[in-house]
Amino acid sequence: MGAISLRKVEKTYGFGPFANKVIHGVDAEVADGEFIVIVGPSGCGKSTLLRMVAGLEEISAGEIAIGGRVVNQLEPSERDIAMVFQNYALYPHMTVYDNMAYGLKIARVPKAEIEERVQKAARILEIGPFLQRRPRELSGGQRQRVAMGRAIVRQPSAFLFDEPLSNLDAKLRAQTRLEIQKLHRELGVTSLFVTHDQVEAMTLAQRMIVMNAGRVEQMGTPEQVYGKPASSFVASFIGSPPMNLLTGRADGSRFTVGDALLPLPSAAPRAGTLVLGVRPEHVAIAAHGRWPLAVESVEMLGAERLVHGRLGGVLFTVRIDATGVPPHIGQTIGLTASPDHLHWFDAETGLRLG
Repeated sequence: MGAISLRKVEKTYGFGPFANKVIHGVDAEVADGEFIVIVGPSGCGKSTLLRMVAGLEEISAGEIAIGGRVVNQLEPSERDIAMVFQNYALYPHMTVYDNMAYGLKIARVPKAEIEERVQKAARILEIGPFLQRRPRELSGGQRQRVAMGRAIVRQPSAFLFDEPLSNLDAKLRAQTRLEIQKLHRELGVTSLFVTHDQVEAMTLAQRMIVMNAGRVEQMGTPEQVYGKPASSFVASFIGSPPMNLLTGRADGSRFTVGDALLPLPSAAPRAGTLVLGVRPEHVAIAAHGRWPLAVESVEMLGAERLVHGRLGGVLFTVRIDATGVPPHIGQTIGLTASPDHLHWFDAETGLRLG
């Protein structure tokens, strides 16, 4: 069983007046066999949290359990986990086979079993032809598959991935994401995957943990996080391009942003200063549209275009189909918004309203 439980986990560097708390009481329950992605901007504490699960960082407070066993005081080698790093961490003088088998040899696993485990992992990852090569003879994607193979042969209770795709180019990243998804379907091992790339998070996760400044902003499925963000931070971080956020004053079915008075398709949850969020795909250009957008640029992205402009003086983006005629730069166009896809946030706390 590889369930992972984080209970009020904290991490503080230093002591007394020089103490710097970087993880603030994280609570999370990861079911056995679940694939969880921890996502957030650089410096939010996601890698530190993963390293505490691995035992590479001591926790300052709280409790971490793996498979029902509290591991706070256990060495990394005693936690029954396998970790895949960003930089591959392969032995350059060893063949692929020896890199994958090394940990098993140290653990005195019988030679026949080592052969069976390495060959099985090589088949899963399609690196059989490379077993006698050395890392310098492999591409970046092949090296990352070797690093994953070395983790697979351990047959751990949990896999920990620390931004394993960040050194790959865009095409290889997309290909390796598919391989990781396939790997999880075949092995069904509990996995924690850290990334700053929200596209990776959305495509890989069964559930995701969105972190901000050492705190969990939201935990849920990609659909839940994207469709109903718990805060304006999550709304702005998850989604490409991000959600448009307009700070203004609400009054029933009217919303004032800068010098623009926007009629709302449905009333605001309360009067006063609020943040209105709307995703670029949930607004449309229309002749009768009453949200005036002054167009500043148009991006061609193949099957779609992004129209960037200003709404009441605030930057605003609209996603449109590429088959239509795009607006001209300098033109003011009318927009309509979907009443089912308006998101309201408290202007002070950033928390979702309703």
